[in-house]
Amino acid sequence: MRPADRKLGMDRRISRRDLLHGMGALAATSFVPGQAFADEMLAAERAGAGIAAYPPALTGLRGNHIGSFEVAHQLAREGRRDWGPVEEPDNGLYDLVVVGAGISGLAAAHFYRQSNPDARILILDNHDDFGGHAKRNEFAVGGRTLIGYGGSQSLESPAGYPDLVKSLLRDLGVDTKRFDTAYDRDFYKRNGLGAGVFFNRSDWGSNRLVRFGLGDLDDYLPLAPTELTARQAVAQMPISDVARGQFLELLTTDEDRLSDIPLDAKEEYLYTISYRDFLSKHLDVSEPEVFAVLQYLTSDLSVGIESTSAGDAIFYLALPGGKALGIPEYEKGEPYIHHFPDGNASIARLLVRAMIPAAASGSTMEDIVTTRFDYGKLDSANAPVRLRLNSTVTNVAHDGDAKSAKSVSVSYVKNGQAYRVKAKHTVLACYNSMIPSMCPDLPALQRESLAKQVKSPILYTTVALNNWRAWKNLGIGAVVAPTSYHVNAMLDFPVSLGDYKYASEPDDPIIVHMERFCHRPNEGLSVREQRRLGRHDLLATPFAAIERNIREQLAGMLADGGFDPAADIAGITVNRWAHGYADSFDTLGDPWYGDKNNERYPHVIGRKPFGRIAIANSDSGASAMLESAVGQAHRAIKELES
Repeated sequence: MRPADRKLGMDRRISRRDLLHGMGALAATSFVPGQAFADEMLAAERAGAGIAAYPPALTGLRGNHIGSFEVAHQLAREGRRDWGPVEEPDNGLYDLVVVGAGISGLAAAHFYRQSNPDARILILDNHDDFGGHAKRNEFAVGGRTLIGYGGSQSLESPAGYPDLVKSLLRDLGVDTKRFDTAYDRDFYKRNGLGAGVFFNRSDWGSNRLVRFGLGDLDDYLPLAPTELTARQAVAQMPISDVARGQFLELLTTDEDRLSDIPLDAKEEYLYTISYRDFLSKHLDVSEPEVFAVLQYLTSDLSVGIESTSAGDAIFYLALPGGKALGIPEYEKGEPYIHHFPDGNASIARLLVRAMIPAAASGSTMEDIVTTRFDYGKLDSANAPVRLRLNSTVTNVAHDGDAKSAKSVSVSYVKNGQAYRVKAKHTVLACYNSMIPSMCPDLPALQRESLAKQVKSPILYTTVALNNWRAWKNLGIGAVVAPTSYHVNAMLDFPVSLGDYKYASEPDDPIIVHMERFCHRPNEGLSVREQRRLGRHDLLATPFAAIERNIREQLAGMLADGGFDPAADIAGITVNRWAHGYADSFDTLGDPWYGDKNNERYPHVIGRKPFGRIAIANSDSGASAMLESAVGQAHRAIKELES
């Protein structure tokens, strides 16, 4: 091992990272690890963590973890249909089988039970944990359990949710007003923690942390205000004098640069031009360094500034240029505070506990945070609702003609063994792109429409620290990092709920959240082509490479605050979502039909019911938001019951 790696702490034993290091090189040699690698990996995990390993506490590569996607790739990419002799493990006919145990699949089971209280329901999922992208991460640090999120982050603007979503939350005991006190909105200001921009040495010549807000950090975090003026901040950026002049003009000008466009047409215009073209055409930006600073700050849109509309960049992501539009500022909506310590994993846990009460104790939104689930109780033979993990569905077909069949057969593979169950109804709440392979009897146009949707690949990285003294010393709570491996890093949301208490003092252990959105910008590719290549990069990158980037980035960013990556990092969980956010409307590349539910859109064509099979999931609503997942689940169940 190189001395530089030891200094970073790559030789330290944290969680099961060492296990992954030993196999990382094999993972990097091909597009994705094969089944043999998965089997070896899972066996090693069980040997190291125990057969009864608790999924939320597993670290290393999570999300689409080893063992969750190999069968699906064999089906979709290799056309495999035979996994050997098929066993039928369950007696009788289920009333409902749900494929996918994310928020949408769990909500579908919940809605079906409301109408059919005595129904027998089976939920199948290919992962070793439920919740889909609503993933829970746990760490044991300094005698405390730290809880973080590895996907679906928060309830965003719940006051505006549709009535059916509000009703579901009430059924689960969620009172969104509770977050008014659970979220410590004074935490950042009380500790003097503001925003920052980090420039790394490899791309900018030196490690430089500029204590200034750029982008939407201040929109969703109540950070302490910056002490620097825009001029002072730009002067500290490691860019040329010409680039500094252009960047300062971009940040400060309030001259209407769209004066030739009528006020009522400006906003529409901004959704027809890319942010890069807007900067070049209307704000006279020409220096490559200015574009480079902003290139990846488009973050969760999962494309660069050349593929992001100026409207999305300015109104959604708060990137600079908004003062030069001649448009009144929008009023801010609800504060971004409706966050469980594990994100929306608590919603998934509340749904599972309501349907399978033997799996977890408690009855409130507060106690769900620290309740430990008994995963051995999720799939009990006599329970009316069963949740079967590590089960990848390979075929869904009517038993006879779709118009007259009385049942549906659902085939799946678990631990290399093929199984089949039967149900009166089936909901497919999995990725839309998988449905054409597992349900080939669908009409051709529907299969084509489902296959067109390409989800955004993302990394949600959770880093457990022994303390946050360096952050306090630097006066930093959240940072954007224009060209670093992760585009941002922030101290986790300051939420204390039930028995769970947030890190109140700098010496307390804490969680840092980091994000990466994989895509291939500036190559003339479409948004969906960029995402496919980004998925390739994500799946082909071993954990050791990701860990090294994490340690180097935090070390460079926090060095002046006294941060030691070898001593201060207690654990790392990388939530890898090869199929992350739902494929939503591309304002620059997709036709607009005036209504998101127009029958011509692929997601609307793709979600049509087919006999006793209905399709849920956030993909069907072309939105990654929780309310979309729940709404599509409700629609799917209503279609089956009509």
